[in-house]
Amino acid sequence: MSLKLEFPNNRLRRTRQSKWIRNLVQENILGPNDLIWPIFVCEGKNIKSEIKTMPDVYRYSVDNLNEVFDIACKEQINLVAIFPYTPEDLKSNDGREGLNPNNLVCKSLKKLRDNSPNFGLMCDVALDPYTDHGHDGLINDEGTILNDETNEVLVKQSILFSQHGADIIAPSDMMDGRIGLIRSELEKNNFKDKLILSYAAKYASGMYSPFRDAVGSSISLKSNKKTYQMDINNSDEAIREVSMDISEGADIVMVKPGISCLDIVYRIKNELNFPTFSYQVSGEYSAIKIAAQKGIIDEKSIVIEQLSSLKRAGADAIITYYAPEISKFLRLLS
Repeated sequence: MSLKLEFPNNRLRRTRQSKWIRNLVQENILGPNDLIWPIFVCEGKNIKSEIKTMPDVYRYSVDNLNEVFDIACKEQINLVAIFPYTPEDLKSNDGREGLNPNNLVCKSLKKLRDNSPNFGLMCDVALDPYTDHGHDGLINDEGTILNDETNEVLVKQSILFSQHGADIIAPSDMMDGRIGLIRSELEKNNFKDKLILSYAAKYASGMYSPFRDAVGSSISLKSNKKTYQMDINNSDEAIREVSMDISEGADIVMVKPGISCLDIVYRIKNELNFPTFSYQVSGEYSAIKIAAQKGIIDEKSIVIEQLSSLKRAGADAIITYYAPEISKFLRLLS
């Protein structure tokens, strides 16, 4: 005679019935220490201007960076990433403004350094904010991106930002071989402890448009970046890209965009066991923000859900424009 079970042996809802037990069995925890805040800087005086395509995100003039400093300290942000909005008259075919020791990034580093911040400062290394064609590298007359020639400029830019106090150098250009060249030059210039965060798996995504508005590169960009950014359909290629940058001396690798690439974050973290950051990019941010303003979704719950999914996939830290707001919320919960 066979016995028939009249109840399930395992009722998974038992560990969901109260907040205290949900807390105890929670597998991943999103906290303030997981968040990095990207900011935009611009020329001028006493400026704090909202970016049209990124509600509640602003460009700050250098003299107004005291506000950024105060927010970062108050909300216990660990790392601030600086992105410049370069005036059109300072852009050129070769992006020479990127090597100007008095450019926006260098002035911003000095301003924030003078206040002795208890948070790190990260600088993007690429030419797109400075070129009149909007690409991350140098181009020839046929419009081809020149990999090796671009690397020479990126090395100089990395040294410049290091000299002005950047804690992390973050090449986002996707040129081949630039990490090894930058690492070698940092060593030669006695920046042995300078961190390199490589945008190692950066996909050619449609989710970057608001960011390009924020730095002003969308005005001049006449072609896509598919010849140097990754094909969104590829996964194994990301492992090759990341492995190469690790071997060349990267300390941390970045996956971008975030939500579109949860599987890539998971693969890198699990297959390579290396510090892995992810970027909740501008399009992901603006989609949530605008939908929330229209009353379509609950903003806070969606943001927490997305950031938690990145953490669950294996991201050690997340760059997000929501960093100060969510950091405050998470600290209140803790």
